[in-house]
Amino acid sequence: MTTSPIRPATDATEKVRAARDHLLAHRDDYDGAVSGFAWPELSAFNFALEWFDVVAGEHPDRAAVTIVDADLTARSWSYGELSRRSDAVAVWLAQQGLQRGDHVIVMLGNTIELWEVMLGLTKLGAVAIPTTTLLSSDDLAYRIAHSGARAVIAPSETASAVDAATAGILRIAVGAGAPADWVSFDGSHTVTAVFVPSGPTPADDLNLLYFTSGTTSATPKLVRHTHVSYPVGHLSTLWWLGLRPGDVHMNISSPGWGKHAWSNFFAPFLAEATVFVYTYDRFDAATLMQVMDTHQVTTFCAPPTVWRMLIQADLGLLTKPPRELLGAGEPLNPEVISRVRAAWGPTIRDGYGQTEMTCAIGNSPGQVVKDGSMGRPLPGYPVVLVDPETGQRGVGEGEICLDVSTPILGLMDGYHDAPERTARALHDGLYHTGDIASRDEDGYLSYVGRSDDVFKASDYKISPFELESVLLEHPAVVEAAVVPSPDPLRLAVPKAFVRLSAAATGDPRAAAGEIFAHARTRLSAYQRVRRLEFVEELPKTISGKIRRVELRAAEAASVERPAGEFSDRDFR
Repeated sequence: MTTSPIRPATDATEKVRAARDHLLAHRDDYDGAVSGFAWPELSAFNFALEWFDVVAGEHPDRAAVTIVDADLTARSWSYGELSRRSDAVAVWLAQQGLQRGDHVIVMLGNTIELWEVMLGLTKLGAVAIPTTTLLSSDDLAYRIAHSGARAVIAPSETASAVDAATAGILRIAVGAGAPADWVSFDGSHTVTAVFVPSGPTPADDLNLLYFTSGTTSATPKLVRHTHVSYPVGHLSTLWWLGLRPGDVHMNISSPGWGKHAWSNFFAPFLAEATVFVYTYDRFDAATLMQVMDTHQVTTFCAPPTVWRMLIQADLGLLTKPPRELLGAGEPLNPEVISRVRAAWGPTIRDGYGQTEMTCAIGNSPGQVVKDGSMGRPLPGYPVVLVDPETGQRGVGEGEICLDVSTPILGLMDGYHDAPERTARALHDGLYHTGDIASRDEDGYLSYVGRSDDVFKASDYKISPFELESVLLEHPAVVEAAVVPSPDPLRLAVPKAFVRLSAAATGDPRAAAGEIFAHARTRLSAYQRVRRLEFVEELPKTISGKIRRVELRAAEAASVERPAGEFSDRDFR
């Protein structure tokens, strides 16, 4: 096999490395990290050529990606192997007619081909559109039309669903059984040529398009990221994760969403660490902990749904807990954090960001973690709270905004072909997140809710997240979502949709009485949950976030009390 030459570090490589090394040197020093950090100024940069391949030359045998399959067999690919394979993939994709600037749907699961393709497309200068394999044909057709994709790369077994949505574009099949009118990805394995770029990659060229998860609207937004905004912007994520060179980083996230790029691609590779993936068919907490022990996972990040399932199991089964424990996607409830800390020692550290940005707020390593707080602004992120009604900056509670008077490298380039939507998010010198938070005297921020989730009851402002956190403290509650329920006297009252633990499902009325009693002792009178409805599942996005917007709409449209609903009046 012809091997790629070791690509030398460029001036851009050294600028990124200097910023990275500053954060590593101040890993436990919040003030030092923030005060001494500056985003590198880059006119050209290609993450695959000028970072990954450079690291591959320095540490060719270090594992870049390790994948454990459902049967617990494991395989690792080194930085050197993945560098060579992505060169071959870039050459092969060019042979199929793809070129710089072309948009490509990448509809792959957690298989090594995902990393080969993402690096190969980056080398080529084509634009990757990571997409979950769980999409329906209609959803895929929408994404192709909205993004202007010229090609789709997908597993062979999804061909029938993909065919219905992809007429007229190049279709590349990964795996055996490719249809006759598809191109087989196997052809890339015959390439031995070294990839030669056509020239420098402009820093502001488009690198990634990401559809948002759609928690607040039926139509997902399409976010634009350049060759620096995610690839270099994730320096903030690296620091929040607490990653070090040589770490084994496990992140539970589905491909196709921004968080997968955060923790399964850019941040670990920037840290020169190993991406660790466990591809289970069905979640089993005991097996997950066995895998983490066996493979000596050092840093572990999971969404709240996984953390909530973990605490239903015997956490003592994990004998060698990771050094760093992280939660992201939605804020973690304090009860979850305290139970994990009691069992494993380390404290789960929350982080906050969006598909539109890298990690902007977080509880950083070595700092005091306040339960219920998502931490403080991370290096490179000037966070301000703004009163959503008056526009006043610096309030104690308000919308999380970013001051963009100085460029923020980790922030998106805007929304694709949606100038009005971009203008709504970026105006008055600020990027508006749509999320509400409060700030304490030490500068720690606590999540209140989406601006469109917060509601009023009897003229008091209600944060669903606060109420859900209290409900989750009860052992019978596995998941909860609070929305306003119409009320003739109070205008609205808090109603909770609750998924019960298996032990509590036998007597729903008794469980409801206990949960109401628990809430009465923990919540102020105006906050009390007045109605409960038990459900087998809560509506979620494909990425696992609870869709309160769907529950809220259904509740607003309801004209009769559901048969399975309990009222607090029933237990007085």
